[in-house]
Amino acid sequence: MALPTYTTNGQRIGYYTYLFYCGLVFFFLIAPIFMIVPLSFNQSPFFGFTPEMLRFEPEAFSLRWYRQMLGICRPDDIITTVCTNKWMVGTKNSFIIGLSATFLATALGTTAALGLSKPHMPFKGAMMALLISPMIVPLIITAAGIFFFYAKFGLVGTYTGLILAHTALGTPFVVITVTATLTGFDTNLIRASQSLGADTMRTFFKVIMPLILPGVISGALFAFITSFDEVVVVLFLGSVEQQTIPRQMWSGIRQEISPVILCMATCLVALSIMLLTTVELLRRRSERLRGIKLRN
Repeated sequence: MALPTYTTNGQRIGYYTYLFYCGLVFFFLIAPIFMIVPLSFNQSPFFGFTPEMLRFEPEAFSLRWYRQMLGICRPDDIITTVCTNKWMVGTKNSFIIGLSATFLATALGTTAALGLSKPHMPFKGAMMALLISPMIVPLIITAAGIFFFYAKFGLVGTYTGLILAHTALGTPFVVITVTATLTGFDTNLIRASQSLGADTMRTFFKVIMPLILPGVISGALFAFITSFDEVVVVLFLGSVEQQTIPRQMWSGIRQEISPVILCMATCLVALSIMLLTTVELLRRRSERLRGIKLRN
């Protein structure tokens, strides 16, 4: 954004200094993440830039670790590791658990947000604090409590237990995003719909849901990211059959250091970028629907 013509030299220096400082902070936060991308294409089985990579020699780069991640291995690719499909099994488990938990968290969080948006809702503050407590309580305490509670019902080591646990962790994100969307919601639209003969369900799906849909989808994406990235709860509740990507990466770092971990991390970074881009597009769409003019 260009500065106005009436700005002084001091204001210009302060403005560009602020931009430079923001750039340094951004680089400090993002650079370590993107450092793993070129390392995932390393021909060497070690974590580090070889002299050949720094000279950009084609022989220093390879897709061998991506092939091992997909379970497609050539005889000359296998040196110190065994070619298995454990990474694809972990990916399947992560998507099964993540999508199921996202669906439940979105349904529960949206319902709770609609109830909390009522002006005469009793104990609104206490209920909001209770709903977002999984975000505040240390995760190790939450995981231990869930383990002892689920053990009484035989849910430890099952997909159902993991899905319910991830639902509890993802619901607060849906509650917060949908509640924020409902802040600017015009309740007169509900009264108008009911005055025209629409029942509660028709009013919800035809009036309320189209307006709060960007917030619902944003909350669902955050819930999915939370479930997809969760490792502590999986360590407490999951068995060998419920091996997810984060648990497989954690086990790989402890047992076998392989660049396959960097390949999976690169894929997760790409997935996170796509999801965050979707969230930003939905946020802008929500602002347009609510009549907020974006400033460039």
